[in-house]
Amino acid sequence: MSYVGVEKKGNDLNLILMVTSCAIGGTLQYGYNLAIMNAPTVYIQSFVNETFLERWDVQLEDYQVTLVWTCIVSIYSVGGLAGALIAGPMSITFGRKKTMLLNNVFLMSSSLFALTSRAAKSFEMIIISRVLVGINAGISMNVQPMYFGESAPKHLRGAASLSSAIFTSFGVVLGQVVGLREILGSEPCWQFLLASNAIPGFIQLLTLPWFPESPRYLLIDRGDKEACINALQRLRGCEVQQSELDEILQEQAEAEGLRPSRPWELFSDPNVRWQLISIITISSAMQLCGNDSIYFYAYYVFQASGISPDTIQYITICTGTCEFLACITCNLLIERQGRKFLLMGGYIFMTGWAIVFTIALCFEDQIEWMSYLSMACIFTYILSFGMGPAGVTGVLPTEIFSQKARPAAYMIAGSMIWINLFIIGMIFPFLVSELGAFCFVPFAGVCFLAALFVGLVLPETKGKTLSAIASEFQKLNHRSRDKLCLPTAQAQYKLGNVCHSTAL
Repeated sequence: MSYVGVEKKGNDLNLILMVTSCAIGGTLQYGYNLAIMNAPTVYIQSFVNETFLERWDVQLEDYQVTLVWTCIVSIYSVGGLAGALIAGPMSITFGRKKTMLLNNVFLMSSSLFALTSRAAKSFEMIIISRVLVGINAGISMNVQPMYFGESAPKHLRGAASLSSAIFTSFGVVLGQVVGLREILGSEPCWQFLLASNAIPGFIQLLTLPWFPESPRYLLIDRGDKEACINALQRLRGCEVQQSELDEILQEQAEAEGLRPSRPWELFSDPNVRWQLISIITISSAMQLCGNDSIYFYAYYVFQASGISPDTIQYITICTGTCEFLACITCNLLIERQGRKFLLMGGYIFMTGWAIVFTIALCFEDQIEWMSYLSMACIFTYILSFGMGPAGVTGVLPTEIFSQKARPAAYMIAGSMIWINLFIIGMIFPFLVSELGAFCFVPFAGVCFLAALFVGLVLPETKGKTLSAIASEFQKLNHRSRDKLCLPTAQAQYKLGNVCHSTAL
């Protein structure tokens, strides 16, 4: 039986099912756990106040309650940072798939703490729960895009990796719906809401073991060519193309004798200087633009926009739906328009809408309909984020780093995402209260600088082999020297007929 054949139509079904299974217990959790904290805000704050009163006979002031609540919300980012730091070593030791399965240990422990916190009358257990679920999200945010990018064929690599963002935004919508007062967002049920993230984890535990490990990991890290070919056959639904196998073998030859890079080694390696600068800048901008903080503190944002408190929970569902639809659209466009176009365009539009939002807030007291314009600006801001930065940011480390440097690169990118999310999460409520109408001006500045960086520095990676992308970055890393004589793969991207769709 021949393992390698000529180019022929494959079946995307196995790849789609693998992506779905992995993402349900992966990046969906990140969005879900961002969103579910908005609905029980008032109830958990009351629980904290009652706990202090019962234990120490102390009545907390409003700012003290806000501070404890901000700690509960933002500690999620600390857990995420810890998860991002251990994701690299875990993905190397256990493989991409097994890491995702083991990651559910943190998730189930988190759900148990959240479920029993009320009966134990301990808000500290909620904090521990948030740290653990943050670790889960930090690992999945790093390992899942790596798994998808290494498993998908070249012309579907962007779409497969971008599906992480689609499931993140779907998790946001799901969390907002489940958090409605009519479902689990009521005072008697908030502990069940915080523990409900265990259900997607159970689904992943039941389904993901049926799918193969990353083919690149099997061949390059484990040296198992037979397992790599079998994994490719299962994922493609047809015989393995010789060109695809040759590309993986070429990357294996380049990594021969090298051990996986450590994060600190990338900082001293001149051959990855601009790759590193790119992921640090873009990963930081993804959080410093303030989009995810809208989900954390939707109540504060919409209250500042003049929206009635009774209708805020229903409007927040629309914000998640906007990003979900935008991510789907981005998934359809990424292999046609390219990463650079979507990333830069998203930040440019976000800059514009942040300026319009500021103007609307300034004239809200003078003009009656300005509150509706403010609300519309929030929706368009989120739409612009979903059309580019939300999805493309997670794709880049897979495409611009080699197999040996990729886990370390994801550790650095993930660390920047979580550190900046923690910073924004801590200061956002105070930013809204102190700056008032000008609270989005700092975010507009971040978006403008991010668009400028992408336009001037980042090369396009659409439809190119990893070797060809590396050659482009070598020109940036060594532009002050003579041109290096590197073999360059002149890969031309074509919308071929290998699979039925270019979007998962």
